[in-house]
Amino acid sequence: MEVSVELPVETPATGSNGGTPAPALEMRLLGPLTIHRAGQLLPLPASRKARALIGYLVLQSRSASRTQLCELLWDLPNDPRGELRWCLSKIRQVLDSDARKRVETVDDGVKLDLSDCFVDVNAFDHPQRHRETTAAPDATALRAQATLFAGDFLEGLDVARSPRFDGWLLAQRRHWRARHVVLLEQLVERLEVGGEESCGYLAQWLGIAPFDLRAHERLLSGLARCGRWDDGEEHLSATAKTFEANGLDWRTLGQAWRAERTRRCDNTQSAPGGSVVTATDASFRDTGEQAPAAATSRASVAITPFAEQTAPTEPRGGLAHGFTHDLITRLAKLHTLFVIAQGTMFALQERKIGAQEAARTLNVDYVVSGSMQRRANRLEVQVELSEVRTSRVLWAERFERALDDAFAVLHEIGDGIVAAVASEIEAVERNRAILKSPNSLDAWEAHHRGLWHMYRFNQTDNDKARQCFELAVRLDPGFSRAFAGLSFTHWQDAFQGWGERDHAVRRAFEVAGQSLLADERDPAAHWAMGRAMWLRGQQAQSLIELEAAVDLSPSFALGHYTLAFVHCQSGNPHQALEAADHSRHLSPFDPLLFGMLGARALALVRLGDFEAAADWAVKAASRPNAHVHILAIAAHCLALAGRQRDALDWVAVILRKAPGYRLDDFLSAFRFTGNAQALYRRAAKQIGIV
Repeated sequence: MEVSVELPVETPATGSNGGTPAPALEMRLLGPLTIHRAGQLLPLPASRKARALIGYLVLQSRSASRTQLCELLWDLPNDPRGELRWCLSKIRQVLDSDARKRVETVDDGVKLDLSDCFVDVNAFDHPQRHRETTAAPDATALRAQATLFAGDFLEGLDVARSPRFDGWLLAQRRHWRARHVVLLEQLVERLEVGGEESCGYLAQWLGIAPFDLRAHERLLSGLARCGRWDDGEEHLSATAKTFEANGLDWRTLGQAWRAERTRRCDNTQSAPGGSVVTATDASFRDTGEQAPAAATSRASVAITPFAEQTAPTEPRGGLAHGFTHDLITRLAKLHTLFVIAQGTMFALQERKIGAQEAARTLNVDYVVSGSMQRRANRLEVQVELSEVRTSRVLWAERFERALDDAFAVLHEIGDGIVAAVASEIEAVERNRAILKSPNSLDAWEAHHRGLWHMYRFNQTDNDKARQCFELAVRLDPGFSRAFAGLSFTHWQDAFQGWGERDHAVRRAFEVAGQSLLADERDPAAHWAMGRAMWLRGQQAQSLIELEAAVDLSPSFALGHYTLAFVHCQSGNPHQALEAADHSRHLSPFDPLLFGMLGARALALVRLGDFEAAADWAVKAASRPNAHVHILAIAAHCLALAGRQRDALDWVAVILRKAPGYRLDDFLSAFRFTGNAQALYRRAAKQIGIV
């Protein structure tokens, strides 16, 4: 079934009626590149590279270097800078006027001044890291944005023998298609189900993303609402054939359609054919009824195969595909997320399905995509994590390394990507869970709400965290990660002196054991047991468990940090420094960053480098969630370094936070060797907290 709807095309105000002044230039990139001045279409340069350069510079927020532009568009020309100068001269003929020079060249940089121009891609809110829009746009605003999409980004502007530009253009096209899909989905949600306008937008949606189950579900729901059962059956049949031809699973769509028919048939308990099916998607439910949630509906993530943007002069050795396989394996080893299998992702890539569309087809929450380029002896990896529901970019990074040892370099970059992806997703899930009513939480949400409280590091929030983790394990007794969190709250009680210590030590150990029983392959379970063993004074066994955690998942930052924590007190201080640095490298914005910094300071004290220890300890104590023992590390290290005044300032902060805090509180929390204890006793006398 094809449904179309004519939509009004909105253009920027002309200013002829005294309203908003007309823009000096109107530039359209969503579709074929067009530029208007005073309503007149300007002739563009015949050179594809000159037009590509315009499109690229429009999207740059800062100056682009001439070297960067030459590498972008020219593959080993005789005179790349000469060709760049020629292209810039052609662009000036189009964009510059007597009153305004828009092509700005300062030193080696090139940028466009478009401050008084209308550019279609700038009419959209640009996603910001970890920001949720406070107010959703209404249908009128969404309609206006929808009219801006006249085709693919820079449609028809493909440049031969320019692999870097091809990679950039492909990424931009996929990004704007994803933004278009999100926009159309928001419009459909706000319009009447089954209405002509809604169907028109659904047709556009399916035209962009023919394998997006959400679009098919909403179309079928609208047909069911209107009683158009034959049209629904016809659409489902055609969709099933298309999905099967491409090796995709359409069965959940068929189940939902049959359930919708069942629900809407009066006095009937079975769908046609006699099968009784339960709807699998909330979009098919227009009553207030909610389907029961699974005990632990883990967040899901798809890692799409990285594009290999290798120059023609460089060999294509399948490095990007191997790297993608490795990322999928590493992320799965963390046991925190549902990770789509690599076979599925590579099959979708073979069908030329982009990252966002693949993620929506698989109905996952997050998608990781990226590219890899090898030039001479350098390797560049670009990676992006986005939320599928909103197409919001959560994290993006560019890694560049010398390619002395390909496997070592990829191992290092892979560790960083996996740790960052896990950390960013956890932060989003924590923030989302804290906004939900406690009575509506499932096990996954209760766990993440517990993490939110746990990372506040005070007694009140620690108690709330324990309640959340207890709820999570009641809802799902096999949720090992929630048991690990629960063990940590008891560990905190013992370490911070909140309540009866022996009871807290016993409970931390018992619950860590339950975490291991639930999933012995979960690195967090071994992490929890390692910490509990340390509380019991079993350092050798503690190190065995912590080593098991990082062996299971080399990207598990908390495992490396806790190894540093144990070694910095009575183990090997050099290993403590290495583990602390590695944990910070894996998770530079970790909620336990103060602990990573503090462990480094304690290791430096044991090595006799008091000045460096003081500097690192102050960094640890300056973290906003640092607890009182971290503040005490700073005060003692400053005293040992002879910085008495600074040490006394931190003592004042300690006593405001914990009146009556003394050396015994500090020493009883840690397990220092005799020599280290003597150093801290000497420092405590100097600052008056003996």
